[in-house]
Amino acid sequence: MLFSILSGGDVREMIINLLLLIPVIIISLSVHEAAHGYMAYRMGDRTAYNCGRVTLNPAKHLDPMGSLCMLVFGYGWAKPVPINARNFRNPKYGMAYTAIAGPISNILLGIIGTILYAVVNFLLYYFWADIAGNEFLANVLRAILTLLFYLGYMNFVLAIFNLIPIPPFDGSRFFSLFLPAKTYFAMMKYERYIMVGILVFMIVCSRLFNFSPFGWLAEKLFDLVYEPITKLLLLIFA
Repeated sequence: MLFSILSGGDVREMIINLLLLIPVIIISLSVHEAAHGYMAYRMGDRTAYNCGRVTLNPAKHLDPMGSLCMLVFGYGWAKPVPINARNFRNPKYGMAYTAIAGPISNILLGIIGTILYAVVNFLLYYFWADIAGNEFLANVLRAILTLLFYLGYMNFVLAIFNLIPIPPFDGSRFFSLFLPAKTYFAMMKYERYIMVGILVFMIVCSRLFNFSPFGWLAEKLFDLVYEPITKLLLLIFA
């Protein structure tokens, strides 16, 4: 992600985009982890709640390396929420629902960001004749538009990244509902190697081939939300 920002020609624009991306990363990772903690609490485990992790306070959630990876490559992680599966009323379902809560929160945040982006983008286009004369207002609206784009796109990336159905990703703990326990725990033995392998694969794809599977899927999700909202606005204001 950072490389694409730095590839721009205008230094001022690059700095502004970087400053807009940082709060999006902070919000996205904090919401993700808070969703894990809240779902665990609702399923009967108060461990995260007692540790102060059912909160949107970034200081409780952010991992320096994970946040840096999110900034540089567009995908990363935060500090894992502590969970004691023995406290769940149903450990199997408790683990699965707690795991999937994080990606779902990012999908919802991504949808909200994309809808707001579509609305602001449309209004900027529709009323541009009135706005163009006010340079300050035009620049503020462009900054808001960029912020909303990052909010939608980055949350879709984070959701897709975490929905990978193999350990240690959240998706594996949800899809364990459909796998024999023996198979799932056999996969968990190699979760560290899988994590490193996927990160290396994504770095190679992004740097050598200028392609990110997560980014491509996130763009498709973004368009899936953006296009019908824009068409609806055109019908309303046409």
